[in-house]
Amino acid sequence: MASNGDNASAKPPPEPSPLRKAKFFQANMRILVTGGAGFIGSHLVDRLMQNEKNEVIVVDNYFTGSKNNLKQWFGHPRFELIRHDVTEPLLIEVDQIYHLACPASPIFYKYNPVKTIKTNVIGTMNMLGLAKRVGAKILLTSTSEVYGDPLVHPQEESYWGNVNPIGVRSCYDEGKRVAETLMFDYHRQHGIEIRIARIFNTYGPRMNIDDGRVVSNFIAQAIRDEPLTVQLPGTQTRSFCYVSDMVDGLIRLMEGDSTGPINIGNPGEFTMLELAENVKELINPDIQIIKVENTPDDPRQRKPDITKAKSLLGWEPTVKLRDGIPLMEDDFRVRLAIPRRN
Repeated sequence: MASNGDNASAKPPPEPSPLRKAKFFQANMRILVTGGAGFIGSHLVDRLMQNEKNEVIVVDNYFTGSKNNLKQWFGHPRFELIRHDVTEPLLIEVDQIYHLACPASPIFYKYNPVKTIKTNVIGTMNMLGLAKRVGAKILLTSTSEVYGDPLVHPQEESYWGNVNPIGVRSCYDEGKRVAETLMFDYHRQHGIEIRIARIFNTYGPRMNIDDGRVVSNFIAQAIRDEPLTVQLPGTQTRSFCYVSDMVDGLIRLMEGDSTGPINIGNPGEFTMLELAENVKELINPDIQIIKVENTPDDPRQRKPDITKAKSLLGWEPTVKLRDGIPLMEDDFRVRLAIPRRN
């Protein structure tokens, strides 16, 4: 119930549909996915649409997302697509909100840092205002970037992070930290039902080919017969979660009882050189691996502690990196129109 001195007897908001508990016809669950034309968002939409009791409404401004990711659902009676920027208020009747909207790749958020921080702060405020008005449950996809360049390893949810507040990545890192603050403040002050996922590096089909993230970079380079460019020193680590595992974790979090934050990621840790060697072996054994200068504030290591996800959600990743890379290669080859050599 609402706390912090609010009127504890305040009536809860009416449900989004007067037919939700009707006797003969119960309305479908209405689910809003912001950023639903993006990489993870579109895979989440695919999974949600498999349930015939779900109506899915996608909101996206196509800053980094693509209509193409959703084309299989165009014209479906339970699917709706709205071109809208979450930094503007949205009036809509929904039961659940998956708030994914945000540029998530360094190339995109450095291209327009002000838009990135507006999306994280004003966009999250608008979605929380919507959740408050209609009584919707809201899930925020936060990020492992809230841990910054971590001084503890692996990172568990209780770690407060080591973040540069004025760096070139801060619009994203600090923006997501403020978004988490807003979520908890609306939860404590207004009784909003919240869920926070801290998602770690994710890969799979529909990633932007030129988004600057390491898996898409390496796979695109290998397919184009270009050298794999490993940023110095090459010993920095990441852990990579396949997108189907990630979507499963997000849905389990939304449907479960824990507010979070909960780390959703794959604890299998690889150095950038190991990742490059894997891509080379699986896709194009003839290419070179070269080292290039690094970008500022690049974290040295990243690995989730997923103890909470296992115990509270019964979730852990199942797809191994060596099984996921070929699935992503197939998708990239189609989009780049470069078939495999026999």
